[in-house]
Amino acid sequence: MTKTVNHWIGGKTVEGTSGAYGPVTDPATGAVTTQVALASTEEVDAAVAAAKAAYATWGTSSLAQRTAILFRYRALLDAHRDDIAALITAEHGKVHSDALGEVARGLEIVELACGITTQLKGELSTQVSNRVDVSSIRQSLGVVAGITPFNFPAMVPMWMFPLAIACGNTFVLKPSEKDPSAAVLLAELASEAGLPDGVLNVLHGDKVAVDGLLNHPDVAAVSFVGSTPIARYIHATASANGKRVQALGGAKNHMLVLPDADLDAAADAAVSAAYGSAGERCMAISAVVAVGAIGDELVAKIRERAEKITIGPGNDPASEMGPLITAAHRDKVASYVTGAAAQGAEVVLDGTGHTVEGFENGHWIGLSLLDKVSTDSDAYRDEIFGPVLCVLRVDTYEDGVALMNASPFGNGTAIFTRDGGAARRFQLEVEAGMVGVNVPIPVPVGYHSFGGWKDSLFGDHHIYGNDGVHFYTRGKVVTTRWPDPADAPSGVDLGFPRNH
Repeated sequence: MTKTVNHWIGGKTVEGTSGAYGPVTDPATGAVTTQVALASTEEVDAAVAAAKAAYATWGTSSLAQRTAILFRYRALLDAHRDDIAALITAEHGKVHSDALGEVARGLEIVELACGITTQLKGELSTQVSNRVDVSSIRQSLGVVAGITPFNFPAMVPMWMFPLAIACGNTFVLKPSEKDPSAAVLLAELASEAGLPDGVLNVLHGDKVAVDGLLNHPDVAAVSFVGSTPIARYIHATASANGKRVQALGGAKNHMLVLPDADLDAAADAAVSAAYGSAGERCMAISAVVAVGAIGDELVAKIRERAEKITIGPGNDPASEMGPLITAAHRDKVASYVTGAAAQGAEVVLDGTGHTVEGFENGHWIGLSLLDKVSTDSDAYRDEIFGPVLCVLRVDTYEDGVALMNASPFGNGTAIFTRDGGAARRFQLEVEAGMVGVNVPIPVPVGYHSFGGWKDSLFGDHHIYGNDGVHFYTRGKVVTTRWPDPADAPSGVDLGFPRNH
């Protein structure tokens, strides 16, 4: 009998009733290992109803109660790091060390949520007028939803729900149906930590579930991470329904390498940033922009390093890169490499024919390196989301920045240089939300916010950090005037003199 991943609603496992299921495969073998229940509109309603019922008490719970649960939750997550990582590897395919790194980055946001008491402090101005005080407070929204991608099945959900519930909201998580098990374990551990039933719910599904959440009148806000076309759709649909939205889209992250850079460090960075997690991340460096005469040497150094990467099953300690999530995605990634030469690129490394002995049916692809890529080519314009690195050549720093700023994406970017003045100019002139200086993947720590510009973000708020707290709360200003107690009506003695 095929194992089934079911919903988690109201603090317990709830079997799917729609009759629809999706396959979950082991990317290393290509075999279907599990099926996941896909929710109907009625099941969406049930998950939202459970969250709404829980909000009646969780929304007024004390900060002490919330943080006590979150501290216990953090300890349980820490104790189960390997279990969560194993589920990620089994369903996503990434190597165990990458999966552990994902869990660690998600834990940062849980730790931020543990300190929510200071994040939710308000402001007070006294005596703004005679006997008038003004205070500002932040309050929770109600039921909020998160729709998360396949590439980080634990980290991205943890970018959302810990802060949301710390702020007093209840949450419905719709994880990717391609690798759903990690999300369920996260919810089970939250329940074990003492989170009341219905505060965190996991609803599996496809577009039916997504549209159900976007259109549900009891969902106050939606967080999303995924591709730009879907982010645009999420933002437009949820906003039209009066919901608050943060929708993080795709990317084409550039790394500018100046002639004075340490080329060994730049090559190391390019390889890890382009091919880590098999390139399936929105913060991958997919375009290296080489300035001046360094291009040939830099490409040679990248190739030398890339050829040494060991590809294999994610649960093999010797593997440095695993398979792609599905065979269809593998084939799509390969098509960009095969089409690049026809569009004028030099194919330095072609990974499209790669297989792994003993795992021939896995979703394998090797590392590909494309040099002298045109900005008109498909390999440059599209977010490939695989282990393909494009190298572009420019004559000057100004040409490089102009090329990068012409991209419709503006998620993350990096510069490699020894010159502080050049780095300072770059961080001010480049049009992207996250900038690295000699750092290839500038993902902010948990107490700073993550988000891009242009077609990489739809909505006003970045995710986690201060922006995350602001997104999951709304401000209220209270203006108060009390009469002086000395002016109390006659006959009421409060012990104040009446001769002031």
